[in-house]
Amino acid sequence: MKGDFHVHTPFCPHGSNDSIEMYIEQAINKGITELTFTEHAPLPINFIDPTPDQDSAMSWEDLDAYIQVIENAKKQFQSKVKINLGFEVDYIEGYEDATTSFLDQYGRYIDDAILSVHMLRSPDSNYVCIDFSSEEFARIIQMFGSVEAVYDKYYRTMEKAIISDLGAYKPNRIGHLTLIHKYQRKYAVDQRYHVTIERLLDLIQEQQLELDVNTAGLYKEECLELYPPLPIIEKAIQKGIQWKPGSDSHVSKTIARGFDQLKIK
Repeated sequence: MKGDFHVHTPFCPHGSNDSIEMYIEQAINKGITELTFTEHAPLPINFIDPTPDQDSAMSWEDLDAYIQVIENAKKQFQSKVKINLGFEVDYIEGYEDATTSFLDQYGRYIDDAILSVHMLRSPDSNYVCIDFSSEEFARIIQMFGSVEAVYDKYYRTMEKAIISDLGAYKPNRIGHLTLIHKYQRKYAVDQRYHVTIERLLDLIQEQQLELDVNTAGLYKEECLELYPPLPIIEKAIQKGIQWKPGSDSHVSKTIARGFDQLKIK
């Protein structure tokens, strides 16, 4: 079965207006037999989106419509492709209870889901979004004092996400494990964090979670590698960790993009 398990929709404020049907038709044309829509779940109500455009996630007002549109698409295309209703849920340090509450309320609709880290608690106890832009990342480095300090905070937060208790509907897959490397070709780090990442793989295995193998990084000019890169994926497989490919598409034409590069031993 060939699937794309990380796909966004027109409900994403920083995405495109491509319709759900456009994503599905593109998937069918590329031979995809299973498709998971993982729209950014609404942020906790009392959490202020730290991105300059405040466009990180779908609004609470759109939530019911999103569910209905995906449920309708499941029925409409059931003879051609298996469609899963999902979310990309943000792990936000300090907002675990609010996230659990969301999952408890909407978990019954979820077929498949991803848990990702985009937001870090900053030294001044506010929050920053690590993947908004290269310019914003430069500001974050200045705030933390060094690029290494930002990476360290990201991986500590990712560890908390992996071991967090978010209730019965905690997402079963960890999203783009090495997203912090998005700007690595511009803001280099002295260490490659292999030991840190391998420890996280051990925790993922212990928690019986899956890995999102995300091809979007291949097409980010300051990254140019998978999230996570192939050697880490191969280590994950050696540890018995299941993985699923995801294009992280925000436009329909990028469905399954880069999947030909997933030559995994």
